[in-house]
Amino acid sequence: MRVAMISMHTSPLEQPGSGDAGGMNVYIHNVASQLARQGTEVDVFTRATRPSQGEVVEVEPGYRVINVVAGPYEGLEKEDLPTQLAAFAGSVVQFARTHHAAYHLIHSHYWLSGQVGWLLADLAGVPLVHTGHTWAAVKNAASADGTTESEARRICEQQLVDNAQTLVVNTADETVQLSRFYDVDPAKIAVVSPGADTALFTPGTNRNTEQSRRQLGIPVHAKVVAFVGRLQDFKGPQVLLRAAGELARRGRVDAPLRVLVCGGASGSGSVERYRELAREEGIEHITRFLGPRPPQELVSIYQAADIVAVPSYNESFGLVAVEAQATGTPVVAARVGGLPLAVAEGETGLLVDGHGTQAWADTLEQLLIDDPLRISMGEAAVAHAATFSWAGSAERLRGVYADTLAGFVPGAGTRQPAGG
Repeated sequence: MRVAMISMHTSPLEQPGSGDAGGMNVYIHNVASQLARQGTEVDVFTRATRPSQGEVVEVEPGYRVINVVAGPYEGLEKEDLPTQLAAFAGSVVQFARTHHAAYHLIHSHYWLSGQVGWLLADLAGVPLVHTGHTWAAVKNAASADGTTESEARRICEQQLVDNAQTLVVNTADETVQLSRFYDVDPAKIAVVSPGADTALFTPGTNRNTEQSRRQLGIPVHAKVVAFVGRLQDFKGPQVLLRAAGELARRGRVDAPLRVLVCGGASGSGSVERYRELAREEGIEHITRFLGPRPPQELVSIYQAADIVAVPSYNESFGLVAVEAQATGTPVVAARVGGLPLAVAEGETGLLVDGHGTQAWADTLEQLLIDDPLRISMGEAAVAHAATFSWAGSAERLRGVYADTLAGFVPGAGTRQPAGG
């Protein structure tokens, strides 16, 4: 089987935590890699952002990234990319024609890619599988600061819900959310949980925490809370910073408190506003802002932490939570989206209702003060994370592809209008 994956706005080879790169990049890269190892050839089409990338990148046998030209290499924000949908689709068609590449199905990721995938699937007479990763109506309902996704995006997503042969979601909760906010046929939804690279993300030896802290310049005996992800309010770094400020004012934690914030600003956003918040909270001297790190370096961030905080306003799954647990670090996460699946509450971490400062400070304080509980959760976290694997995700996805192809009748479908 040969699959064309569409990831228009961000390449699976980009550094997660920077710009618009995040969990979706990690998902596509790892799933494509595992699919290739299991015998499914994958070409991931993405927009070229610099000429040095080259057109075709052979990542590993059976897995290629195709950088297609659609608009200028630089200077386009994600919000501008809808103007390049036709150019992107045309470049994919040209590549397939030039290289005599034929695909059994198309799997699009995110709504921009979905619009391209929908057209390409129609032209090729093959089925479209779509994964939204985030959904406009869901994000709007959970907005952290009153900002909302456009109605135009929601309409485009409804078109994909109506016209894709299969919708792949990360968790059963995402199925519920789709049913709540979109007019969806439940029969076309397939749940495929993401995984984690548990060979890379491990607790390591007993000295790893000490070594990681020394490399980062953190006191070995400190209590460390870490945030990993893009710096945007929807991910909730401001929630952690305010809670850390409250913890510092209380003074009940029985060791020096340190906060690690690892990630870059999202899109055209700025890290400075979060630095300013740390200053306002009086914790700038105990807070370290670290730039985005590749997975190989993220391991030491997770290992250095006593707790990893995931205060997102919504997560379709929560890869950071699973990666942290795989390193033996318990997680405090918001009770939203797929996080209750990613974190075994009371066993590998704690879930917080809402995003209030007092509630977050209370929960973090509970785990920071109770050393035996925190240590036991860390030990249980490793086994819990091991239940999520990218190989398993790819195997389930191969089954979804096979079922989609088996039920697809070329030319039988008609385009459906967008739901109101």
